Amino acid sequence: MVTAMVERSSQKEWASRPIADRLAVLKRARHILAESIVDLCDAISPELSRNAADTRVAEVLPLLEACRFLEREAARILAPKKLGRKGLPFWLAGVSSEVHRAPMGHVLVIAPSNYPLFLPGVQVLQALAAGNSVTWKPGRGGRPVAMIFAAVMREAGLPAGLLAVADESVAAAQQAIAAGVDKVFFTGSAASGRALLKQLAETLTPCVAELSGCDAVFVLPSADLSRVVKALAFGMRLNGSATCMAPRRVILVGADAQRRKRFTEMLLSALDWVKGVPLSESVQRELHTLLEDARLNGGHVHGKVEAAQQPIVIADATPEMLATRADIFAPILTMMDARDTQEAIALHEACPYALTASIFGDENEAHGIAAEITAGTVTINDLIVPTVDPRVPFGGRKGSGFGATRGAEGLLEMTSPKTISVRRGKSTRHFDATTSDHEELFDGVIAASHRARWRERIAGMKQIMSATRGFSGKQ
Repeated sequence: MVTAMVERSSQKEWASRPIADRLAVLKRARHILAESIVDLCDAISPELSRNAADTRVAEVLPLLEACRFLEREAARILAPKKLGRKGLPFWLAGVSSEVHRAPMGHVLVIAPSNYPLFLPGVQVLQALAAGNSVTWKPGRGGRPVAMIFAAVMREAGLPAGLLAVADESVAAAQQAIAAGVDKVFFTGSAASGRALLKQLAETLTPCVAELSGCDAVFVLPSADLSRVVKALAFGMRLNGSATCMAPRRVILVGADAQRRKRFTEMLLSALDWVKGVPLSESVQRELHTLLEDARLNGGHVHGKVEAAQQPIVIADATPEMLATRADIFAPILTMMDARDTQEAIALHEACPYALTASIFGDENEAHGIAAEITAGTVTINDLIVPTVDPRVPFGGRKGSGFGATRGAEGLLEMTSPKTISVRRGKSTRHFDATTSDHEELFDGVIAASHRARWRERIAGMKQIMSATRGFSGKQ
């Protein structure tokens, strides 16, 4: 097992540098990465079902855009925020506060195998921009590209001891946690996430967890079926459907028999052109189980388990079926019918996962559904692609995890708020011991600050003045 070592003293020195210096390293790294496209793509595991063009657009380009976002925005996002006097309780007059963003310290990034560069790469860049040191634990097949990334960062001027790449084993992550980390960023399955959280609970180590999805696509009566079908074929094809946001549930809303038949025929025809992908034996077994359960519960299965797995569609699906709540990396799609939007929302909410959802149809109606459903991200008349916008955060709800990666929110996850408050003036009255004589004073403060009517607030102010005179008279 490869041991990843970082130096705490290096992190302290890195965090003390002006953020402009840290971002200058990221900018140089971006330029070098842009010159290293072939090396990066060649280092991505050939086991992934994609071509070199897919890797360029799904991993390299969004990583570079995320880096440029940090170069432009990180200083503003991480700058201390002076709170000012607006909203300051009057009884705290003389106190001023500002909120700083302090780096967590040492961050562990546990990467997935399906997107070995983009997903962990953004998190590593955010961690470094915020002043942290990082251990990158790659997923299966991800170490070669992680090593190239680390070499690029060194060439760009990243000091030694700030970025270490561990090996791909589960034990490597466990060892890093046991050695002491200040926060963990995990991308993986819900089952692996539960196991990780048990270990982190022992040391109360905070974590951002981007977990499984079983994502839904709402098809409204106003939806363009050709657009929907093209999007679903894309979702089934992208990375061999080994994408956490890949569509798994189609919810047809208010469709009559004719529209439903037309949609099914169009979908099956489009999916016939999607190239089959190899699946592991364990995934094949799980797929067999899902299909058998669907048939037993009245589902109509289009397709079968095969060596080069093409998309499988389960029509007449119900939320009780295992396939409508499974986080499987295989090209499988279930179709459910809903009489109206409320039933569609209920079908969506029955799933234990809530990563993303897509809604196709009238934009105003789609916004209404988006406001009601539980999901980390909702796309309207699109699928997956908008999530690579470097400005937007990404994260799940329910069984799909918690916390955020990417965007301003993801950058802030790499820090902890530190408040610094200053009291000006010589008064130390607030340190004096309280007695029953203070009750009138505090009652007046509460009334003046929080009673509903103006006359009650004015009475509270008079009570404060009366109590204050009483204290003055006793001194």
